[in-house]
Amino acid sequence: MKKIVFAFCCLCFILSCTDNDVENTVLLGDQDYLVFGHFYGMCVGEGCVETFKLTNSGLFEDTKDDYSGRDLNFIKLDNEKFEQVKDLMDYFPQELLKENGTILGCPDCADGGGLFIQYFHNGSLKSWRIDQAKSQVPNYLHGFIDKVNHRIQLINN
Repeated sequence: MKKIVFAFCCLCFILSCTDNDVENTVLLGDQDYLVFGHFYGMCVGEGCVETFKLTNSGLFEDTKDDYSGRDLNFIKLDNEKFEQVKDLMDYFPQELLKENGTILGCPDCADGGGLFIQYFHNGSLKSWRIDQAKSQVPNYLHGFIDKVNHRIQLINN
């Protein structure tokens, strides 16, 4: 009887998986990706926290709007949006990989917002929170900040 109950529980678990669960599992494989987004603490509305995941084959949006970077839940966006942003990884500043800290500037301290960046490359995952105020971050990030903000704007239009 225990084997039947166990088998039934396993079957229920497998059947309870959604397409998004399967999609997220596939995304967490060895494929390189860039997670990018912005966040504004003193803000109301859908646009306050926007997080996206870019791979070489698609663009995905986080449905939870939680910029902590934990427990993100991505859904695939249409190919038109992917085509608008697919080159963003080309602008990722390699100097960022050499930074000792994970927080650059004081993201959202003066209600100016921040960027959330996560980079997975060759099996290594790194994350940063970056101040939107360019005077608070190294010069090499200025162009990348502009590119990220522009791509978020394109996606949301």
